[in-house]
Amino acid sequence: MLFAHDTEANLISAVALANTAATPDTLTTLEELDAFFRSFGYTGWSARRRADLDDIRAIRGEVRRLLTGTRDDAVATVNLWLAEAQAIPRLVRHDDMDWHVHAIADTAPLAARIRVETAMAMIDVVRADEMCRLDVCADDDCDGIVLDLSRNRSRRFCSTSCTNRAAVAAYRARQAQ
Repeated sequence: MLFAHDTEANLISAVALANTAATPDTLTTLEELDAFFRSFGYTGWSARRRADLDDIRAIRGEVRRLLTGTRDDAVATVNLWLAEAQAIPRLVRHDDMDWHVHAIADTAPLAARIRVETAMAMIDVVRADEMCRLDVCADDDCDGIVLDLSRNRSRRFCSTSCTNRAAVAAYRARQAQ
């Protein structure tokens, strides 16, 4: 395992959040927000009101810039987000998860929790000098973010759809010759 479980989970959810802004936008309704909240196991209460949805939609660009920026830019953003939230790391254990780090109250707004949890995950990425694990999809028609957790750093596409599209294009190009 490259990163701790909670780090991987937070990176996966941050990439998924950033990728919801791609065309078509897949985070436009409260039902989609509720599905996002449940699928990524965020703890704490969330009213999941329209204001929450608007706040989360508003941070997607920031999350994308953090995930695709340079290491030094990531450090500046992580430090800013943690300072703004007055984050205080603490060890917690809940549900089926063993001890892991939380740095913001479960009662904080969901957008703030997403920023802080993403920042906490990025601390591990920066410290391990593994920014190369985050990139933009190699499909020319896609700008999704790729999180490469493979051992050999070989993941190039954000989804199986993009992988398949590239494979079909390569096959057709070979056949055309």
